[in-house]
Amino acid sequence: MNVKTRKKVNRVLFYLLLLIVAVIYIYPVFLMFMNSFKPFGEIVRDAIAMPTKPEIENYTYVVDKINYFKLFGNNVIITVTGIAGIVLFSSAAAYMLDRRRNRYTRIAHLLIITPMLIPFQTIMITLLKAMNVIHLSGSKLGLGVQYWGFGIPMATFIFYNFMKTIPKELDESAEIDGASTHVTFFRVIFPLLKSVTVTVIVLDVMWIWNDFLLPLLMVNSSNETKTLVLAAYTFVGQMNTKWHYAMTAMVLAVVPSIIIFIFLQKYIVDGVVAGAVKG
Repeated sequence: MNVKTRKKVNRVLFYLLLLIVAVIYIYPVFLMFMNSFKPFGEIVRDAIAMPTKPEIENYTYVVDKINYFKLFGNNVIITVTGIAGIVLFSSAAAYMLDRRRNRYTRIAHLLIITPMLIPFQTIMITLLKAMNVIHLSGSKLGLGVQYWGFGIPMATFIFYNFMKTIPKELDESAEIDGASTHVTFFRVIFPLLKSVTVTVIVLDVMWIWNDFLLPLLMVNSSNETKTLVLAAYTFVGQMNTKWHYAMTAMVLAVVPSIIIFIFLQKYIVDGVVAGAVKG
């Protein structure tokens, strides 16, 4: 076998491996979509079979039952609040950590990114009690603010690696023109962070929009603060689970984040690659 043939064989095997991995990840999602069109009895009989007659009524029932558009608005408020704080504070922190390098900023950098190593389950009870004390539990804005603490460490890490690719001469030029530090950041530096900012936004949207555990702990069961994922859980009972409605509710919950990911995945790759190669 010559070198050219060997390369072709290796390429085919590599693509075959990628296809197998893709099927493994996509198949559960496909089952969820497929079962959302089945009646309950059909799911119980054979969960992996195609629906004999698609049940569109599942969607109309779930949309009305969980007050879908109200909960969709709740998700938007929580996600936008979380994303806005994460992007603003992590990018500003990364800027100062990179431009003011000294012993204190190195310690601050370590303290900021260390929470990435702490599992949420180890602090969730303490967090719940603390949020009750400062009245941040049980509200949409309060839940969005709590995501700042969990999202800022990773976002700062990403922004910091990318920030090192931006020449400091830009800061000096802005300073000569009389710009203050915050003006330099918002008007000169932040626009250059577009690719990595989109990366952070998309990754955190996927996380916050589809999160289950933190909303379960922090919001009540009313539609005023409930999220879409929590609404899907209401169809799951200890003695009886309405699988057809649960699958339908999960489809309605995750589809918006999947659409965002599909349209913006190119920017995720660009942002990650730019930070990795240039940093």
